[in-house]
Amino acid sequence: MAYRSKLKSKECDALCKAFLSLKNEEECYRFFEDLMTIKELRALSQRWHVARLLYSGKTYNEIAEETSASAATISRINKCLEYGADGYTTMLKRLEKEG
Repeated sequence: MAYRSKLKSKECDALCKAFLSLKNEEECYRFFEDLMTIKELRALSQRWHVARLLYSGKTYNEIAEETSASAATISRINKCLEYGADGYTTMLKRLEKEG
């Protein structure tokens, strides 16, 4: 059965297509800086950092110390890793293979 997002919309489809069209890191930075506020980009970057640390087996305390993320943020990301749509896990495994 195919995955069906609860967030699916024409607008989200268009945003996904825009992300998929990015060719390199510079294009990502340029697009993200125009699309998001600095605070939003930093929050997303922190969440990704937390996800990577959780995936690598770090404890909540180690992650909080390294990232300054709140326990609530760490817990929410951990729940996504365990019970979510597998978005984090898919990317973490893919990047792990790439080395």
